[in-house]
Amino acid sequence: MAELDIRAAVRAKYAELAMAKEGECCGAACCGGPADREGAFGVSLYAGTEAGTMAAGATAESAPEASGTSAALAASLGCGVPTAVADLHEGETVLDLGSGAGADVLISAGRVGPAGRAIGLDMTDEMLEVARRNAADAGASNVEFVKGYIEELPLPDASVDVVISNCVINLSADKARVLREAARVLRPGGRFAVSDVIADDGMDAATKADMAAWTGCIAGALTEGEFRAQLEAAGLAAIEVEPTHRVHEHASAAIVRAVKPAA
Repeated sequence: MAELDIRAAVRAKYAELAMAKEGECCGAACCGGPADREGAFGVSLYAGTEAGTMAAGATAESAPEASGTSAALAASLGCGVPTAVADLHEGETVLDLGSGAGADVLISAGRVGPAGRAIGLDMTDEMLEVARRNAADAGASNVEFVKGYIEELPLPDASVDVVISNCVINLSADKARVLREAARVLRPGGRFAVSDVIADDGMDAATKADMAAWTGCIAGALTEGEFRAQLEAAGLAAIEVEPTHRVHEHASAAIVRAVKPAA
């Protein structure tokens, strides 16, 4: 498939989801299939985490900041919780690739504190509008949402401490370029910690060819071996791939971590 065709299909799908009324923009709308009904995608994955607990009982009147986070979580389309394994610290700068409604950006902003910075990048105007509204509702002053492509990050070299992402890299038609860009913007010693879909080695040709599956997170996925090889080629090291749960008969969600070697 042509890269621009894939990008246009993904953008159209996520613009549609962003414009859906509250309660419809959810993981099941992202990755269609039985796995969604079993909680393989979306807000249910945050249950039991600090963010999920805070947002569960939030109301605009009692806790505006929690209410903003709750709205972002309700619109989550991800396959994991990268902020739970990114080991974020006060004062760090975090970049979320494909930030969607902003849930992981807002969680990151709380972890890095006022001295830190959380940046969300998305190519979809509609998603950026939702994310900025959620950030305003949360009162987050150390958050920024920028428009751009994950294959062409509009950030300087060595400008962030941590790169996170939640079920987005698999949507790109040029994953090697995404990983090179992530390595470029990381500072020496910086960390890469993403949730993504990992394809089984035997994924069938029909699934790979299905455009709907591209926008639904499955057909674009790399195998574990391919992901490791492309991370290494991008110059990252200490690579870890930890499967978390099945999301499809031919794929699993996984936490993928790596480090940019210190200069």
